[in-house]
Amino acid sequence: MKKFTHLLKKELRELVTKQLVISLLFTMALFYFIGNITKQEARKAAGSQKISVLDLDKSDLSRSLLGALAAAHFESVPVAAADSAAAVEACRKGATNVLLVIPAGFGASVAGLDPLKIETYAYLRNFSIMGVRRSEIVKAVLGAMNEYLSNNVIKERLPDIDPAALKNPIKTRDFVLIRDRMAEGTASSITGIVMSQGLLIPVILMMMIIYSSQMVISAIAMEKQDKTLETLLTVPVSRTAIVAAKMLAAGIVGLLSAGIYMLGYKSFMSGMTGDMQAGAAGQSVAAKLGLTLSGNGVIVLGISLFLAILCALALATILGVLAEDFRSAQNLIMPVVLLVMIPYFLTMFTDIHSLSPPVKILLLAIPFSHSFLAVQNMFLGNTQAVLFGMLYMLAFFLVLVFLAGKIFSSDKVLTMKLSWKKKKKLNF
Repeated sequence: MKKFTHLLKKELRELVTKQLVISLLFTMALFYFIGNITKQEARKAAGSQKISVLDLDKSDLSRSLLGALAAAHFESVPVAAADSAAAVEACRKGATNVLLVIPAGFGASVAGLDPLKIETYAYLRNFSIMGVRRSEIVKAVLGAMNEYLSNNVIKERLPDIDPAALKNPIKTRDFVLIRDRMAEGTASSITGIVMSQGLLIPVILMMMIIYSSQMVISAIAMEKQDKTLETLLTVPVSRTAIVAAKMLAAGIVGLLSAGIYMLGYKSFMSGMTGDMQAGAAGQSVAAKLGLTLSGNGVIVLGISLFLAILCALALATILGVLAEDFRSAQNLIMPVVLLVMIPYFLTMFTDIHSLSPPVKILLLAIPFSHSFLAVQNMFLGNTQAVLFGMLYMLAFFLVLVFLAGKIFSSDKVLTMKLSWKKKKKLNF
């Protein structure tokens, strides 16, 4: 055990470098900075919005309309112009993103039930997410105006009738059923809550697998290139212990690195989606439907993620043996990336039960798929599917470890290689 501990420390010292620590700290700081900036922009977009207004009507109705916009959190900025063309030019270099032009005679036309058209101009000053998002203010303005005008007309013509009851005569109560539980709410809101809870799981796993596999393949390739692997194999330690030390060291560094990355990524995502998070009512509905992970659920999920990482490390160990040098090792990470990306996208955007049998079998044959599906299977009560996935990943890992042990126990570990270079022709 003492020899294995020394071997593990040696592997950790080789993997944890100053460059690694600096890059991790820099990435975390970068994510945190971007997350704060986007969070501030999201708060600005959700607050009171300024719109430029040219009121050519000057009627009681137009003034009431602007008051309704103020009640809907729109701050009207008057424009001094004679017509819409002049107003457009006046606002071209302004700070507002929307110009609203109320034509002359608008109030009288509404009274005659033949309203004149209000002109809206949206200034797209950039094509960033926040910039395009502000252009949606136009739709919100028109929606608020239509709501106000239609309510006014109904009240004048039918004073004894509630405008809301007339415009929306059908009232609904929405319920969601999951297994034997039922709660009042909409399917879209519940799906949004589940997505927000499980969104980070695939991202965390993908980063862990790719990063840890890259470290293992590169480390073995460097040892072959520097001829230190031959010396390591002469140490009085079993070949199985060497393989285990490499996998365990890469797993520890991969988990720590992924944790640091995800702290920064979580800050970044909270800035991007902070204004779309479900409220307390939605969380209460999710709890009633059992869409929260218990303590045991978190443990099961952790075991599933760890087994997926072990499978990736075992596969990376075998691929690392095939590397001729450090440069060729960069290409050998592609099989692992593909095996991660395929289930990542399929499980995120499709229902596995709707896939054709061959595609479904192929998806379940990839060990990482079971970790991607673990959260939704636990929410849906498919505990057998979760346990089957964990047993499958364990069996997959043991088979790969057996193959890696066989390779390291023979001289093939020094001679095996997969060269991407073309054979040179000999010229005589």
